[in-house]
Amino acid sequence: MNVLIEKMRLSAEELKDTKKLTAVGMLTAVAVLLGFFATIQIGDSLKIGFSFVANELTAMFFGPVTGGIMAGVSDILKLIVKPTGAYFPGFTVSAVLGGMIYGFILYKQPISLKRIIISKLIVTIFINTLLNTYWLSLMLGKGFLILLSGRILKQIIMLPIETFVFYIVAKPVEKIVNNFHFKRI
Repeated sequence: MNVLIEKMRLSAEELKDTKKLTAVGMLTAVAVLLGFFATIQIGDSLKIGFSFVANELTAMFFGPVTGGIMAGVSDILKLIVKPTGAYFPGFTVSAVLGGMIYGFILYKQPISLKRIIISKLIVTIFINTLLNTYWLSLMLGKGFLILLSGRILKQIIMLPIETFVFYIVAKPVEKIVNNFHFKRI
């Protein structure tokens, strides 16, 4: 438990550094742009997007607090820039929790496929599949189990794709960032 608290403390401190805050701002802008240009809406309850890359990079470099804040802010900004329905705060809660989970697992750790798979599995099962399906069932007034089947299929398909995409982006970005003034590890 002390490790989690320490990661939260260090992550909160990241927000005090102007260079790091600027990088978080740029990653937030990237997430919003990816949400605008690289998201496909499939019906009321299903969409596929790639803004997760910017969210996970933020959590990886700046920790669970910063990753959670950025994910929540970018979730709201994406809705403002490209509304895909009514605002529902549950999805912002999910975004914050997802950012924090990635931060707890990836922050101050060397990039490894194993770590990425573990973090993606936790977020995919508990946030994307269970929690977001619950939010959708509340929002749409449809049964949880009815929505769950289609969402499980989407998550099964997207898990390896998102894992691969994030790994091939994160590995070279980690090398680049480690050569700059704000070292990650």
